[in-house]
Amino acid sequence: MTIAAISISDRTPPVALRRFAWGVLAYFVATILWGTIVRATGSGAGCGDHWPLCNGTVLQQSPTIQTMIEFTHRVTAALDLIFVLGLLAWTWRKTISGHLARWAAGAAVFFTLTEGLLGALLVKLGLTAQSQSPLRAPMLALHLSNTLLLVAALAMAAHFLARKTGLRWRDVRINHPIGTTVGMISVMIVGVTGSMAALGDTLFPATSFGNSLQQDFSAESSWLLRWRWTHPTVAIMASIFLIWVLIRASRRGGPWDNRSLSALVVALLAVQYLLGALDVWLLAPVWMQVIHLLGADVLWTALVVLTARLTLLPKSARA
Repeated sequence: MTIAAISISDRTPPVALRRFAWGVLAYFVATILWGTIVRATGSGAGCGDHWPLCNGTVLQQSPTIQTMIEFTHRVTAALDLIFVLGLLAWTWRKTISGHLARWAAGAAVFFTLTEGLLGALLVKLGLTAQSQSPLRAPMLALHLSNTLLLVAALAMAAHFLARKTGLRWRDVRINHPIGTTVGMISVMIVGVTGSMAALGDTLFPATSFGNSLQQDFSAESSWLLRWRWTHPTVAIMASIFLIWVLIRASRRGGPWDNRSLSALVVALLAVQYLLGALDVWLLAPVWMQVIHLLGADVLWTALVVLTARLTLLPKSARA
């Protein structure tokens, strides 16, 4: 046995670290879902234009419901940074030099910081509650894109911590990088267009399903409503990438058997289409938006891990 092999074996990440990584990801998803409640209930202005303090103070005197919702979101979001810094420190201590989990955990810290910065800008620029500013939609799109990258980084960190082979950059080769990059970006666009549709539902709620359809095609409606069709359209187009990934995953070659994970992705995708249809039919109530987003986050996590298993292969493995 070589010295390199011994060092890798001796520094195998403990099970507790892998569980902590998945736990941090689960906590982040819960924070994201609470953020959806903040937006859907119009509570984003519950702390005024103050950040990081709420209404200029730490302790709130006779807070409104909106203030409690927004303040709770800020507290839980602040804990995000503590957890992700703990993940980076623990990962750095328990993995070898060049370990992919170190890169992923470092990226998670970066995206956590930018997440906080974007959240602060939304508050300071007044792009919350019922604001219809032209800046709100692009800022929200940027915020959600950062959120998806953050979730992806945490999922990758947890995945790499569990690897026995191909766990360092010098040990892996990248398979189908262009197709994978284009496909993952298309899936991210699905999430962004979904956030735009949700924003339209919040700012311009419909009174009935028929009224919702009228809003989509009325020249007098906001562009957020007239562009809601982009979300299901892009979702169908992104399915082409998912089919390509699932076909690759169905093959038995490679270091891992991906058939169970690919079956999970198929099931989650089917559930998402069903939840999307219910969301439209029920006129996007808050609880339905939360469930729909939860399904999207779980699907995105599973897809990120599956793509990593198919794309970042050990150099000794077949494509």
